[in-house]
Amino acid sequence: MLSTLRMRLLVSYLAVLGVALGVLAVALVVLLNTRSAPPQPTYQRLAAQLISLDLHTLLARPRRLRPAVWLSDLRDDLDALAQTRGIRLLIVGLPENVVAYDSAGTFAPGSLLTATVEPSNITARILEGLSLRIKGVIGSFIDDGEWLFVGVEALRAGRRVTALLVAEPRPMLSLYEALNEFGASVAPPVLQAALAGVIAAVLLAAWISRGIARPLQAFSDAAAVVASGRLGARVPVNGAAEVRAVAEAFNHMSEQLETQQSAQQDFLANVSHDLKTPLTSIQGYAQAIIDGATPDPVAAAQIIYDEAARLNRMVTELTDLTRLQAGRLSMRASPVDLGALTAAVAQRLMIVAQDKGIDLQVDTPPMPSISGDGDRLAQVLMNLISNAIKFTPPGGTVRVRTETRDGGVAVVVEDSGIGIAAEELPRIFERFYQVDKARGPKRGTGLGLAIVREIVAAHGGMVTADSAGANRGSVFTVWFPLPQRTTLVRRR
Repeated sequence: MLSTLRMRLLVSYLAVLGVALGVLAVALVVLLNTRSAPPQPTYQRLAAQLISLDLHTLLARPRRLRPAVWLSDLRDDLDALAQTRGIRLLIVGLPENVVAYDSAGTFAPGSLLTATVEPSNITARILEGLSLRIKGVIGSFIDDGEWLFVGVEALRAGRRVTALLVAEPRPMLSLYEALNEFGASVAPPVLQAALAGVIAAVLLAAWISRGIARPLQAFSDAAAVVASGRLGARVPVNGAAEVRAVAEAFNHMSEQLETQQSAQQDFLANVSHDLKTPLTSIQGYAQAIIDGATPDPVAAAQIIYDEAARLNRMVTELTDLTRLQAGRLSMRASPVDLGALTAAVAQRLMIVAQDKGIDLQVDTPPMPSISGDGDRLAQVLMNLISNAIKFTPPGGTVRVRTETRDGGVAVVVEDSGIGIAAEELPRIFERFYQVDKARGPKRGTGLGLAIVREIVAAHGGMVTADSAGANRGSVFTVWFPLPQRTTLVRRR
């Protein structure tokens, strides 16, 4: 598992690295592909064009002519040259950069040219054999993009008068040319960065996989232990917050499983005893009736009937609890006065309390109506009050009262009975769990309080138990919300 996780992390990091390098490569290609070519080759090409012109004829016109007359005389020749050679010619007055002629017609005569002009010896060959005082210039100007030019400017009395320029757009580098030019300088650092990224990815994958795989391996080992039946397995709670949360959840699960296993073992022991006793009685008295050995067959039949009723009650409670937990037990909601319902249930149990010598005190004034199933709520109250009477010794007291609290209605059942030990309180509502395990045949099935919890939860309420300890009594409190906050739910 560790190697698989490490490999997956490594592959993911390498994929991220590859994507980053790919994006970088595309950006470099786009940048290089849109980069302007160096100007020197263009200047050389334009100089060759300029040299091929008959500059002596063009520039050696009688200098006594006025510039306007001279330019008018040259215009036809310049137009013909530009058309036949496929070049752009300009005549510009320097240093003001005033356009006098543009074979492309973009710049009107008299308009200013946004240009940079530099002296250059690139046209030195042009000067050979010419009697004119001229010198070469190079530069660029803007006209829907950058244009490069090479030209000559004529001198008169030490002043620059006019310049004849040959221009063409500045070319862009092709991708092949760009790679040839910059590949040698760009490729080494890119390869070094890729190598460093791969090394970093390997180290990160090893480090992170180690931090993740260790707790995962611990979880896997502990899960295998739990699957084998040893539910006491725990994992250390350390590492990152997410890992700690998973470890805490696993330990809580193991604890719950251990608790459930213990409860089920107790239940099996209790149920086996509770089933064995009535079945033994039923079998024994039935055999006595068959053999005619019983002096009072009616009394024996009554015993058989009572034991069968006990078995039927156990099966019914198990069925109800299973349906409640599965959300399949239907409930009909209607307004219920919990004070009146509690008083009615307590009145039914008053005779039982008196026969046992227990003082049953009832304080149940009318309460705001809640929404619930009256029969199921009566089952809850019957269970809590009868338990209080059952586990209170003769001469003790059981107090039942209703009150409003926290936006709802509460029923409090308090007794002075055997109490509940502190270590047993968290398990009191577990199914099959019994506090008094020494009551013999008279003890219950351990399902009553579990059924109470499910019914109360289905009404959106809560039930709690509290006790100061053994032989110090206990207090059970059931709380239900008022109708505006109550939704009768089917628990799953």
